[in-house]
Amino acid sequence: MYNDQAAEMECAGCHKMLFSHAKCENGHYICDGCHGSAGVLAIQYACNKIVSKNPLEIAIELMKSPVINMHGPEHHVLVGSALLAAYRNSGGDIDLKNALQEMVKRGRNIPGGICGFWGSCGAAISSGMFISIITKSTPLSTDTWGLSNLMTAETLKNIGSIGGPRCCKRNSFISIKTAVWFVKEHLRVTMELPAEIKCTHFLRNNECLGKKCPFFPEYSS
Repeated sequence: MYNDQAAEMECAGCHKMLFSHAKCENGHYICDGCHGSAGVLAIQYACNKIVSKNPLEIAIELMKSPVINMHGPEHHVLVGSALLAAYRNSGGDIDLKNALQEMVKRGRNIPGGICGFWGSCGAAISSGMFISIITKSTPLSTDTWGLSNLMTAETLKNIGSIGGPRCCKRNSFISIKTAVWFVKEHLRVTMELPAEIKCTHFLRNNECLGKKCPFFPEYSS
């Protein structure tokens, strides 16, 4: 499913790095662009090919890739891309290739860490971008402008109700689940969801909420 070729890029802040390892060869700070670049490539490649109608299934499969970090700005692209692929596969009328390119363009503009610094999780914003893309909304739109903002608001409410600290996996799952409901309600396209969602990443997350998380493996969604 994934393009596992390592790619190199010259970045003023990061120097040369191998994206497949997501770290600078000299131990320097990794900027958002380099931190998530390999993951974004894998996401775009997979979502152009996959036929699933289940965006959470798509996201969970993507998260198995070694180039998708435990936390990172690639999730700001992953959420919307998984939704775009599942939406098209469920009968949504979009040009998937162009839609995914637009999601990458927009999602990569969301900085890492804004969940704590800006009070607006990037995964939630990605769900709003998804609605904006499929409805072709612009700053001058009326109903679709409202839908895009309502999508982000609903997702942020669900994310915020659980509390922190951050978890890109938890927030991605919540964002996608909320978007599936929202699209069915407002756009009459029905995507699929798994019977339950159990996180397999908690051991990698030093800030895991444990039993307070609805996706912790002792509980089902």
